[in-house]
Amino acid sequence: MRAEIVAWRDQFQQAQTLNGTRIATLREQIGALGPAPAEGETEAEDIAARRRTLNEQLSELQAPGLRAVEAYSRADSLVRGIDDELRTRQTSALLRHGPSPLMPGSWAEAVSAAVQLARGIAADVRERWVGPSGETLPARLPEVALYLALALGLLVFARGWVEALPRRMSERASDYARDAVGFAASLGQIAIPTAGAYLLVRALDATGLAGPWARPILMALPVAALILFGGRWLARRLFPASGDPPVCFPEPMRLRGRLYGTGLALALALHHVAARALLPLSGTRGGGPQDSRIPLEIDPGAAAVFHLPLVVMGAVMLFRLSHILRRAREFTNTNTPDYGDAALALLGHAGRFVALVAPALVLVGFVTMANAILWPTAMTLGLLALLVVLQEFVADLWVLVTRNRDGSRNELAPVLIGFAMVLLSLPLFAMIWGASVTDLTETWTRVRQGISLGGIRLSPGAILTFVVVFALGYMATRLLQGTVRNTILPRTRLDEGAQNAAVAGLGYVGIVLAALFAITSAGIDMSSLAIVAGALSVGIGFGLQNIVSNFVSGIILLVERPVAVGDWIQVGGAQGYVRSISVRSTRIQTFDRTDVIVPNSDLISKEVVNWTRGNLQGRIIVPVRVAYGCDSRRVAQILTEIAEDQPTVLINPAPVVVLAGFGTDSLDFEIRAVLADINQGVTVASEIRHQIVERFAAEGLAIPFTNRQVRIVSGDGAVFGVPPKPAPPAEAGSAGGDEEAGEGEGKGAGQR
Repeated sequence: MRAEIVAWRDQFQQAQTLNGTRIATLREQIGALGPAPAEGETEAEDIAARRRTLNEQLSELQAPGLRAVEAYSRADSLVRGIDDELRTRQTSALLRHGPSPLMPGSWAEAVSAAVQLARGIAADVRERWVGPSGETLPARLPEVALYLALALGLLVFARGWVEALPRRMSERASDYARDAVGFAASLGQIAIPTAGAYLLVRALDATGLAGPWARPILMALPVAALILFGGRWLARRLFPASGDPPVCFPEPMRLRGRLYGTGLALALALHHVAARALLPLSGTRGGGPQDSRIPLEIDPGAAAVFHLPLVVMGAVMLFRLSHILRRAREFTNTNTPDYGDAALALLGHAGRFVALVAPALVLVGFVTMANAILWPTAMTLGLLALLVVLQEFVADLWVLVTRNRDGSRNELAPVLIGFAMVLLSLPLFAMIWGASVTDLTETWTRVRQGISLGGIRLSPGAILTFVVVFALGYMATRLLQGTVRNTILPRTRLDEGAQNAAVAGLGYVGIVLAALFAITSAGIDMSSLAIVAGALSVGIGFGLQNIVSNFVSGIILLVERPVAVGDWIQVGGAQGYVRSISVRSTRIQTFDRTDVIVPNSDLISKEVVNWTRGNLQGRIIVPVRVAYGCDSRRVAQILTEIAEDQPTVLINPAPVVVLAGFGTDSLDFEIRAVLADINQGVTVASEIRHQIVERFAAEGLAIPFTNRQVRIVSGDGAVFGVPPKPAPPAEAGSAGGDEEAGEGEGKGAGQR
């Protein structure tokens, strides 16, 4: 009933968009007539008649869609009701209490059921041996012999070859491909023994001796073999005897891990055979169809006795294995992401609790609940271990592709692939814990319908469409920016700053257009989006006002261009060259090669000194001190000659030398010169100072400096230390004698 209603519901959902194109056309035609007249107002008769005709056609076209919406709602409510009933029945089955396996009556029922099962299988074989199946057995012996020979070859003789195959393949592979090839070759440890078990079952079934009592058990064996050999392979990959393991457990712990992992797989395989053929459990996903089980009705007490050893065996193996896994974070492998180790450790703690609770539940009579928590926990542990192993294999493949064993494992691509595998495994985890295919389908239907936010319907399809279209638009914008920057702009007369501004503006326009195209392609109503944006504008105004201010300032900088990339600017305490102008901030590289991030609003609201805007010319001022007694006219002439000899100093305006003032110890001059490139100001000033030292030495001009003499006088007037030497007589180009200040501090000018 549920499947039929779901099919009708899908048809109703598709019918909701019936006549969609014609409805949109009619709405555009009605909108072209202008707004409908308000109450008490009239409009032209021909326009009113046309409006009535279009509205009638619109109502007629919308009627099937409205009926489909109503029918869809009714079908959806019926599906929900059926799902609620199924969940209620499943919950009742899980909470069902039965006889304890410790009761003597339960053991008596179990013995009786076992005897009946043995007699049934024996009767089947005897009946078919002497019946038609026995008569045709000689004719089927070649087929049976072939299957049996192949099975024995795969299970016995190929065992050593399969076990050694990964090592042999790894030795022959290159250094980069060794791990990946070894992993691929190790899959034969699952496939070949499982194929051998399947051929063995086919050989036994080909004899025709297995009847209704033995055949259900026989048919459950291939899947049980897959569980056993797959679990053993997984335990060996998670706890390898050699090589680089996913989790770096010590060798004794890895040995025990392989043993307990294989034991848990064996317990799970036995449980599968019992659940599929002998002991179906209501309320769980362990039971098979009725025609695939033996024709024996087992009482609840006998079922509890049969389940007890399986549950105890699985619980012991799960407890031992979980005891090892709970310490996974202590032995994390640095080459693999640690989220797998954390998940294994968490599941190890949970597995120990489940292993203790499950046998207790069986003993008190809750057999279904015990099986419903024990075996899903074991399968969850196996699936999680498989994800960890596959993540390791993905890393090995990435090493093979990139030819780099050092850093490839920690790159983004293998991590993203591992994350995608985790997302894809979520339905498997749900099915392990009792979810059916219909449950998953219904969940996907709900997700596909999306959620409504402010009148906007967001669904996975719409979100995916938005992301894909926006990504394509973004890549096209970047491609266009690169073409314009490298091909078109170099052939124009725009300076570097204007070219950067044009490229940045083109990027902003392209991103806005890509967002608009993505929104339209996703089917999002722009009017509804405007309502949501209006509701969020108040919060944006208060909470993001600084970001908005910087964004607007960045647009102003790109349009007005008071500052461009490559300019030498000074804003606040930062001074250097502008390296980039982004939406929010501007990056300035100082002269000591450090980056200063300045908000764009500071460049608009604060005082900014731009040394190179418009042209590179700029003035430098070099202060010069000369001792008293020097010929000031001669000093000015020498400084003028030095300034005019510099190749980057402009002749017009010519450099100027001024006597700026009379200092305490010197005559203060200034060289004021305009350079063709102010970026060389420090270099030119340094060269001028070097030439001043050389010329002053040649001309006998003195540069004043400070001379201090210190005398320490005791209380009785005694003087300690060497008495100061008398100052030499002042030379022609030097200042007067020393001055004494304070307790013997004298400052001299022009002394050498």
